Amino acid sequence: MSPPVVAIALSGGIDSLVSGYLLKQKYNHVFGLHFRTGYEKDPIDSSLLEDQLGFPVFCIDLSQAFEEKVVSYFIRTYLEGKTPNPCIVCNREIKFKELMIRARQMGADVIATGHYAAAVNSFSSPEKNTDRAYLEKAKDSAKDQSYFLSMLTCSQLERIIFPLAEMKKEEIKAFAKAKGIRPLHPGESQDICFIHDNDVSKFILEKQNIKSEPGNIVDMDGKIVGRHSGLHQFTVGQRKGINSPAREAYYVKRIDMAANTLEVCFKKELSTKRFQVKEINWNDEDQGTVPDIMTKIRYSHKGALSTLMMKGPSGEVVFDEAQNAVTPGQAAVFYRGARVLGAGIIQ
Repeated sequence: MSPPVVAIALSGGIDSLVSGYLLKQKYNHVFGLHFRTGYEKDPIDSSLLEDQLGFPVFCIDLSQAFEEKVVSYFIRTYLEGKTPNPCIVCNREIKFKELMIRARQMGADVIATGHYAAAVNSFSSPEKNTDRAYLEKAKDSAKDQSYFLSMLTCSQLERIIFPLAEMKKEEIKAFAKAKGIRPLHPGESQDICFIHDNDVSKFILEKQNIKSEPGNIVDMDGKIVGRHSGLHQFTVGQRKGINSPAREAYYVKRIDMAANTLEVCFKKELSTKRFQVKEINWNDEDQGTVPDIMTKIRYSHKGALSTLMMKGPSGEVVFDEAQNAVTPGQAAVFYRGARVLGAGIIQ
């Protein structure tokens, strides 16, 4: 196989810059892509990236696709009473679809990013001689981002390189310092890059030009225990902002958009042993009932032993032990050891 032409997505942060530097040492033909979403506070000067990395960097405007595929999805999901994960959708639809299309049009064979994960394919892992590309966790378990990449398809993973797969954050910081690499964004990136003040409620109301609609807060017996000022402010498992005094703190159990009610419970009643998933992206030979796998129901969740019963793109997950705050709209990601078997959207 001839050496590939590599396009590296550059945000200006330390992870993508170190990734670009490492690629430049390994491959003869590398160029950078910085894409714009339309929500940047301070637009990046691509020449500042070129000066540090020594290869051309092109700015790509993906603002229209980002608005249609990420922001609109985010708002629509919240207004359905669910809790979206925009990073997962951005990775699947923007970074590794729209941007990858542009990269291929510009001559790239593969695209690279500064994510903490491992793509096992013929480019990154020829020694494994795999005929099916798949995703694995990164070496740095504290920074692993395989959860956010879990909806990438096999065909997408076939043309991805993650240069930081075997590195830890402290190694990357030390490497950058030794090589004189200076990130344009010194801090860590935001969880939701298009909401700068972290006020989700305000963002949704302004984008949709709607007003909050107050409604009842009810307990699990249907008894009214308070009033809410808008369901878009809440997510399953949330404790803050309920403001209904009781013998112990209330948590959000369910969001009923049709009735405009917020159902709450006490912490001991928050756990769930089984739930439904849809839009399953599966990347393993096992089908049907798949036992003894680890399922993560949010990024910060450690994962729990479970069984997945699939029927096409939908299925049911049954935990060995009940888990707290299974949240509709979030991704359930399925692992066997370090390997990501697939993912689905919680219902």
